[in-house]
Amino acid sequence: MKFLRILVGIIVVIAIILVVGSFFLPKTYSVSRSTTINAPDSVIYKNIADFNEFYKWNPWAKMEPTAKTTFSGTVAQPGHLYEWAGKETGSGEMKILKVEPYKQVDIDLFFKEPFESHADTKFDITTEGTGNKVTWTMSGENNFISKWMCLVMGGMDKMIGKDFESGLVSLKEKSEAGK
Repeated sequence: MKFLRILVGIIVVIAIILVVGSFFLPKTYSVSRSTTINAPDSVIYKNIADFNEFYKWNPWAKMEPTAKTTFSGTVAQPGHLYEWAGKETGSGEMKILKVEPYKQVDIDLFFKEPFESHADTKFDITTEGTGNKVTWTMSGENNFISKWMCLVMGGMDKMIGKDFESGLVSLKEKSEAGK
């Protein structure tokens, strides 16, 4: 009986630490990466705003090419949708919220599994020298679980920053090849 009381006490203390500690962890996150691409803004824009083309360079599609994907809606317009479901990448959808042709694509990223969350994802295209600078940004709110995951795993930047870098390298290669 004494063991049971000690065990319950330990569980209560851990629960209190987790709940109270979560109030001190970041409520929001933002991850951003940029690259300069020597291709016309129209080619870059098409590779981002057309999810059929986005699929060809995005790092998570390369991670799990067998994931089930569907595309719907009018390409490069609000409502254009990319949905996926896989064992490694979980399931979710990306929906274009608004576009500014050749300058910006604003996307709602909704992860359904393994954890449900929304993120605002933007691609900004700006002229830089003889090329175009592309900045990929994802921001959102941390829920209770993601606050602790970020603490343990070193933050969202460490968790997905390398994927952004890899994706931008592929976007650059595809765009500079005129595809």
